[in-house]
Amino acid sequence: MTSVHKVTGEWVRRFHPSPEAGLRLVLFPHAGGSASYYFPLSEALAPDIEVLALQYPGRQDRRAEPCVTSVAELADLIFSELQPWTTGPFAFFGHSMGSILAFEVAQRYRNRLGRRPLWLFASGYPAPSKLPSGTVHLRDDAGVVRELKEVGGTDPQWLDNQDLLATILPTVRGDYQAIETHTWVPEPPLDCPITHMVGSDDPHTSTTQSLAWDDHTGAEFARHVFPGGHFYLEEHRDAVVDIVATTLAKARSAAAAEGSAS
Repeated sequence: MTSVHKVTGEWVRRFHPSPEAGLRLVLFPHAGGSASYYFPLSEALAPDIEVLALQYPGRQDRRAEPCVTSVAELADLIFSELQPWTTGPFAFFGHSMGSILAFEVAQRYRNRLGRRPLWLFASGYPAPSKLPSGTVHLRDDAGVVRELKEVGGTDPQWLDNQDLLATILPTVRGDYQAIETHTWVPEPPLDCPITHMVGSDDPHTSTTQSLAWDDHTGAEFARHVFPGGHFYLEEHRDAVVDIVATTLAKARSAAAAEGSAS
């Protein structure tokens, strides 16, 4: 793998550099989320897998930048930024809005480079063909806060402190605009396997919407349902890590065997 600085440019955060891992897992945050949300996941997977957590514009150290309010535009930007990092084997993991972004970027790798992730892990959101429309981004501030409280995943101190709240609401609203106005353009299924993970009580993802991820791959599909809501992965982080690590270990072995046989 090529050696890249811990923080290169603005987009990629590499909390636990593991240049000898031989595989990179790119993590796509949820709406309103930032790269640091994935620090525990990165720590748990290192050093066997090197984690690259994406930092979208409009949050934390990029808070002075305008939020990108189009999934297609954001996917184009991420695709461009990721190419130097994905010269070797790589996989994608996205939660909520991040799962759709990961899927869109995987499509760009296939369509523009003829390459694919070793695996795509999609978490906590309907399949691209089952995306619901939404109006959260059109609500007043109190309405957006109600949404954040319903889905969880945001530290309550941010929601109860008006000064802190003012720093995150524009980004949250912009991300919701991106995902709620996104329309999937039908394309052939991906040729990389997909695993979908979801909470049993997720208010945003029904069983039908979850199972429809199978329609978007011509390869293997797996589904895991955990007790909990939209942010089930916080309570079940160890189980999520185990699924990701075990799945990628088997995929790497299969790819290595296929390579030696060809």
